[in-house]
Amino acid sequence: MYSIKEIFYTLQGEGAMAGRASVFCRFSGCNLWNGREKDRENAVCKFCDTDFVGTDGVNGGKYGAESLAEFIYNLWINSNPCTQNGKNSKMSGKPYVVLTGGEPLLQIDIALINQLHQYNFEIAIETNGTQPLVKGIDWVCVSPKFGSELVLNSGNEIKVIYPQGFSIEDMEYFSGLDFEHFFIQPKDEIINKTEVKSNIEQTINFCLTHTKWQLSIQTHKYLGIA
Repeated sequence: MYSIKEIFYTLQGEGAMAGRASVFCRFSGCNLWNGREKDRENAVCKFCDTDFVGTDGVNGGKYGAESLAEFIYNLWINSNPCTQNGKNSKMSGKPYVVLTGGEPLLQIDIALINQLHQYNFEIAIETNGTQPLVKGIDWVCVSPKFGSELVLNSGNEIKVIYPQGFSIEDMEYFSGLDFEHFFIQPKDEIINKTEVKSNIEQTINFCLTHTKWQLSIQTHKYLGIA
């Protein structure tokens, strides 16, 4: 059984797929922080802006591979007027699901991937890159976290949250990895607005002086959507 925090239909807000209609399936749990505020200071990753603890979110709960894939498919169908009775109109795109967390690779297995593919989903994952990748995932976004060991060194996009403690040497290492897209995104977990503004300025400057990297903005936050 998979522990799911929440499942919802929205637009992807970040990276190369920004603006694409997506079902987000958020898995509970992470290997870099347990999500408890009292343990944040001693965690490897201290800045997560997402609640990934428990199964009490929208559509959260315990699911098997078949029931989870079916729920995600039904949510796509019911949320998308372009799809009628399971058939796509000329204005409907390929079903798209984003498996995220927490750290989804702590739970995802080939059984779930196969079930989602049976429903014709294109499957994306957002991962911290510390766990081996499950075969069959169609779009891989790796977001490395300072202080953790990166074992996933290739994929479709790498997205570095900035600043985070990485040195120029670290960023040079990331620049040489086998990814199609290289994104750097301002850290936006901090409550202090002055620090957030500084993070944005530093990130913009990095892109201007290291032109392999592109700016990623959390557009869903600016738009006020999930």
